[in-house]
Amino acid sequence: MDLLTDKTASMSFFPGFRRLDVTVDDVRFAGVMGGNGAPLLLLHGYPQTHIAWRKIAHDLARSWTLIIPDLPGYGASQIGTTKPRWTKQRVARSLTALMQHLGYQKFAVVGHDRGARAGFRLALDYPDLVTAFSSLAVVPVLDAMSAVDHQFAARNFHWFFLSQPEGLPEKLLAAAPDAFIEHSLATMANGLENIEPQALAIYREAFRNPKVRHAICEDYRAAMNEDMDLDRIDRTSGKKLLCPVQVLWPTSDPRNTAKTQIEIWSQWANDVTGMTIHAGHLLPEESPQAVISALRSFLPIRV
Repeated sequence: MDLLTDKTASMSFFPGFRRLDVTVDDVRFAGVMGGNGAPLLLLHGYPQTHIAWRKIAHDLARSWTLIIPDLPGYGASQIGTTKPRWTKQRVARSLTALMQHLGYQKFAVVGHDRGARAGFRLALDYPDLVTAFSSLAVVPVLDAMSAVDHQFAARNFHWFFLSQPEGLPEKLLAAAPDAFIEHSLATMANGLENIEPQALAIYREAFRNPKVRHAICEDYRAAMNEDMDLDRIDRTSGKKLLCPVQVLWPTSDPRNTAKTQIEIWSQWANDVTGMTIHAGHLLPEESPQAVISALRSFLPIRV
């Protein structure tokens, strides 16, 4: 069974939701939508798909209309071409096109990992659209790379592997895609106990697709090149996020406390709050109730 096209595979995690299938800006977005209230865009991270939000979506849908896509090139969201590269700026543009196609002119954004960096760029480039932004577990790529040491490099070697010139990473990943994604998830979450077998099967199936693996590599190449360059330009010019910003940070990395993250994000925004969550990197899957509570205390109920 192809878990990406089977209509019950991901939908079984989102009872009462409807399937998202929209083509805009050279992306055929896949995912789910559901709920009632102001629009809230949820953006997953590497190496996941939209089902990363399965443990918190039902609760949040009581207060917000949730739009939960696979990022362009990830999961079942198909992109026409990877050239020009899918920088976070290009991803943000496509997400804006998606939301406007759905009829939303203002919305809040919650992003985890790669999704948070896409959300950051979206909020920075489209300040009139984003009412609030919550970043889970990351800081902008410029700040992340500025603080790299041997401990970060050892734990996050995939940054430097996936961003190598086109061809080599793709060939090596093709040899053992299941082993690579399972190692990535287990490292991030300190084990796979919080990822149900059905969810892990969907993550595996997505990563077995060579087009998805190539898109992920291109994502990391963009991060280490165009994304970082644009962050540097915006930092130098003093460009800032105008919406309220929330920072949620895992306790698993003792070198990076919520206070440290708030200090970093305060270079990008004037209204920053946040807290640590007792979890590894995969906050929505490891500590869903804590994430729900934090988001409910921060997100606007109305546009």
